[in-house]
Amino acid sequence: MPQMIFVNLPVTDLPRARAFYEGLGWTINEKFSDASAACVVVSDTIYLMILTHEKFASFATKPLANPATTTAVMTAFSAESRAAVDALAEAALRHGGTEPKPAQDHGFMYGRTFEDPDGNVLEAFWMDPAAVNG
Repeated sequence: MPQMIFVNLPVTDLPRARAFYEGLGWTINEKFSDASAACVVVSDTIYLMILTHEKFASFATKPLANPATTTAVMTAFSAESRAAVDALAEAALRHGGTEPKPAQDHGFMYGRTFEDPDGNVLEAFWMDPAAVNG
């Protein structure tokens, strides 16, 4: 079985968060979702667990940071092209997200940063395969 990644994100309004992530084109695995959590399927190996603050706190060993005012993690997703980066960021903006800074274009790498409605920081980036293999 391939290695899988589960990123846990605290949210204040689970239905709003579900709608945001579904608006990005990702799906919800209802088998691993309930009134306090939803499993967002990004790919066959990447999942976001969006959790109410109470549910998130039940797993945490430290106080919950407020992602609206503090950055603890920036979760970056690779994209197959610059256009795919833009499409994901634009979908985020259409579904209640914000874009706290302009796109970053370094020639061989292009990325955009956006936040979900709770302030969790997400990034989409494309990197020229020649730069990766170079």
